[in-house]
Amino acid sequence: MALLLCLVSLTAALAHGCLHCHSNFSKKFSFYRHHVNFKSWWVGDIPVSGALLTDWNDDTMKELHLAIPAKITREKLDQVATAVYQMMDQLYQGKMYFPGYFPNELRNIFREQVHLIQNAIIESRIDCQHRCGIFQYETISCNNCTDSHVTCFGYNCESSAQWKSAVQGLLNYILVSPALRCLEPPHLANLTLEDAAECLKQH
Repeated sequence: MALLLCLVSLTAALAHGCLHCHSNFSKKFSFYRHHVNFKSWWVGDIPVSGALLTDWNDDTMKELHLAIPAKITREKLDQVATAVYQMMDQLYQGKMYFPGYFPNELRNIFREQVHLIQNAIIESRIDCQHRCGIFQYETISCNNCTDSHVTCFGYNCESSAQWKSAVQGLLNYILVSPALRCLEPPHLANLTLEDAAECLKQH
């Protein structure tokens, strides 16, 4: 839990969202927006709820506050999307709600979605770091929904031979990864294993 909190900072990524990368997002949220008029007895709830749905993606990224890149695995994106659609579908199954109830429930689902995405991204990074040496896993970038990957260095090595192989793998990765500015020659003179692992977190 401490590590989860440590990885969440006050730096928000400027992007469009994560859930919108899911294949059913457009269909689902188009339905939600077009049926919002039938969900409240009070006309004032309609524009408020519509705005929440319209700004869902941008507001998601503003609230993530991740200190690491917003990249999520397809498996975890499916899990988050399934949970969010289930909550939304259940909310929409009701007929008409009393004033204020519907937008408040939308906000609650929105906040829960943000937590699910945060945990999904961070948990994958932690799982990666529990390995030994350099490891990569496939992801989707929440910035533009393109295929991406995350690289990390894991400390879970149990023998000197594993450590030797892990460090050699890290050095090899540095040599073939010119995009890592924090590992360019000016920074290598006093480079520590912790510095290298921290650098990888930012990519």
